[in-house]
Amino acid sequence: MTVVTAHRRRRLVPLALATALSLSLAACGGDKDDTAGAPSASTPASSTPPADADSSKTPGAAVKRTSAELTRALLELSELPDGYQLEEDDPAGDAEKPFSSASSKCKTLVRFLNATEAPGAKATTHRSFSAGSEGSFLDFGIDAMGNNDEVAYLQHAYRKAVTSCPKVTMRIGEGSYSMEVEEIAAPQIGTDPFAFQLTVTSGSRRGLEFTAATTGVEDVVVSVTLLAGQDGELEGATEAAVAKAQQVLKKGA
Repeated sequence: MTVVTAHRRRRLVPLALATALSLSLAACGGDKDDTAGAPSASTPASSTPPADADSSKTPGAAVKRTSAELTRALLELSELPDGYQLEEDDPAGDAEKPFSSASSKCKTLVRFLNATEAPGAKATTHRSFSAGSEGSFLDFGIDAMGNNDEVAYLQHAYRKAVTSCPKVTMRIGEGSYSMEVEEIAAPQIGTDPFAFQLTVTSGSRRGLEFTAATTGVEDVVVSVTLLAGQDGELEGATEAAVAKAQQVLKKGA
């Protein structure tokens, strides 16, 4: 898949995280690669479930959530290890679409990466943290999908989008960076967990990794995104995020 108020929005790769990645790349020379001519990203994805999902399945009972309710289910600074600080959103950046691809196979993933909220979400929220200029960057998000069937549709769509796309381009000002896309082992918590990784393959920041994990908790999708993390950090963060969501978001509440 922005935030603490109904007017702030999130994306699967949240703006604050994209900004952190941009700063990390730009600080090392602002390289350009051969993808600079890639087309602009298409419009955000619609809420239509993936075509090959089981549309004959009877939807589960609808659950109404509010952004305020979802926000209470997010991890807070006091629940993170020492050294992290809260990152503020930049609403002015909502119009930015840094990701693109020349391949039609990547059309759906590009839409997801640039989207300001999960397709079909009824309410959404997120909170971002950083561990200083040299540390990792964490974003926790929750998207209320209305019922667990919509959660399954979204998880299916994310997985299909990632496995269909070998690489994307991230544009930063006049420069652009090629990023390899691959599915990775997901933390085994929640419903239908899924994770993927973007790795910079060009320029002076070759090897820089961004990872994301999403999983279902009843009628919501919990997402954790991590830039420049350490081994085991995505798993630990996901487990903590899901435990908090399970505790706060009681089914049908």
